[in-house]
Amino acid sequence: MEEYNEVLYSKNVIEFVTVAKEYCLFVEDCTNKPKSQILASMQKFLPLLYLKASMLPALESINDEGNEKFVSETHWNKINTIFSAKFGDDDTYRDIFDTTMNELNESFTLSISEDFTDIYQDLKDFISLFSYGTSEIMLEALWECRNNFEIYWGHRVLSALRAIHLILYKK
Repeated sequence: MEEYNEVLYSKNVIEFVTVAKEYCLFVEDCTNKPKSQILASMQKFLPLLYLKASMLPALESINDEGNEKFVSETHWNKINTIFSAKFGDDDTYRDIFDTTMNELNESFTLSISEDFTDIYQDLKDFISLFSYGTSEIMLEALWECRNNFEIYWGHRVLSALRAIHLILYKK
């Protein structure tokens, strides 16, 4: 149990939990924020999330059953709809990198609102599990979040950040 606490309460984990929680709170409070404020804030949140996630310890899964999920499809759709409405024509962007593609000369369309909402979903599920305070649940939540960062939402952070940059600095 002692070795679990070393990992769970390490500086890198606590800093990631803090940034993840702030991101979730920001997303949940976006209804009355203008597009420009959301984009300016996300321009700062996303690199910080990426940095802090990349510093999480590599762990092994200890649970074959999978973790409980807290963000329902209805909740996901509600948040995504809010973002989509705010971003309008700026919501979609073209990307050329996908690890499943063999050819890099094809591009495909992504959505900033989906990026933000997908990242939120993983982080909200993580924060909700981590708040249980049970070492095994917290470790499994940490493993899953780090794993999801590596295979999915880390890429979404980078793609969304590139799209935000293009929107904020159009000339």
